[in-house]
Amino acid sequence: MANTFSREERVMFDEVLEGFEDGLVISKAATIYEPLSPLEMNRTGDKFWIPAPGIAVSYDGFDQTANFGDMTELSVPVSIGFHKSTPVKMTAKDLRSPQTLKRKGDEAKHKLSSDVNLALFMTVALQGSQVVKRTTAPTGFDDIAQADALLTEQGIGLANRYQFLSPRIYNGMASNLAKPQTSGLRETMDAYKRAEVSDDIAGFRVFKNDQTFRLGAATGGATTVNGANQYWVPKSTSTAATGETENVDNRYSVLNITAATYANVKPGDAFTIAGVNSVHMITKQDTGQLQTFRVIGKPSANAILIAPAIISGQGGTRAELEFKNVTATPATGAAVTWLNTVTAELNPFFKKESLLLLPGSFQVDSEDGWQVMRGTTENGLRITYTRQAEINDLSVKARWDIDFGTSLTNPVMAGVTLFNQT
Repeated sequence: MANTFSREERVMFDEVLEGFEDGLVISKAATIYEPLSPLEMNRTGDKFWIPAPGIAVSYDGFDQTANFGDMTELSVPVSIGFHKSTPVKMTAKDLRSPQTLKRKGDEAKHKLSSDVNLALFMTVALQGSQVVKRTTAPTGFDDIAQADALLTEQGIGLANRYQFLSPRIYNGMASNLAKPQTSGLRETMDAYKRAEVSDDIAGFRVFKNDQTFRLGAATGGATTVNGANQYWVPKSTSTAATGETENVDNRYSVLNITAATYANVKPGDAFTIAGVNSVHMITKQDTGQLQTFRVIGKPSANAILIAPAIISGQGGTRAELEFKNVTATPATGAAVTWLNTVTAELNPFFKKESLLLLPGSFQVDSEDGWQVMRGTTENGLRITYTRQAEINDLSVKARWDIDFGTSLTNPVMAGVTLFNQT
């Protein structure tokens, strides 16, 4: 069946695409990563691996005879894990108005753009390992500067940094900036009139975000490390007992703990470990600051999957020297200090290159009896509009669909700011 769309319907679809692009706030700050061809993605089950950022190692002196070692090429698994659809059914009476489809298209645009933003937001908010704990309400520059310090002292590039603040946090900052003594005349007036924060503070582009997620206070109680020598050795692949090799995800490692209430430990909880400081990722110098970690999951009893993996260099391998991210392996019995002590909104920040938005694909053919229109938004997302008539009751079913994935390639290049913590 040939596609037969009215002019009004084609205009409606074009407007959905235009509005869809306008609504994708966080996706414009993410890096668009184009996957393999649709045929190759079909064969891989919409899952594949991409190279992870690498770090070189250097040695002193002319004679490097003992220092030539095998390379450890790390990779990160990514997948097209989201399919979102907005379906509607319209009666013959509904279709009398040419505005019906446009209105439904607008509604689809807002919901689908929100779905993409929320997926990216949650990816950063729950997996980013850098945590800024503020014991007060937002003040402005100092809050953003703490995130800048965390990233900079660990050797994470100054360019393309973004922070997204919840509405009340953003407006709270604007309130403080709406004072001549704290900012320039233009910034003061913008903050006063529009509750607008300067889009460039302490090296970050700062945006108000309508997505919010409140992370509950950590209630694991008194917690300690349970067991010595809990460190991770980076590796490209692992070999099964059958001899089969498989890529390894080096972003996370397992930490065994003893918690007063282990059942209450949850994904997203943030913590530090006594005696475990962060390092500059290139020079490997001690920053003097405790490394912050996030709980990613609970793979087994009294064990938590954490980001980032604990790479202390204790094993002495070349891979550990290259990817070392902490000063020491946690001692058994070392105190775990929970950082999210009060329920509060998560305010994510990240370096653009670390957050990926992956456009997906699927096939709908007009030969199967549907009427189909497709388009690609400016940021690479593909949206499909499909319509089908029902002769039994003269109704029409229509749907707007998108397929996409998200990935945070390196947890230490992203994190969250928490306010009003005790």
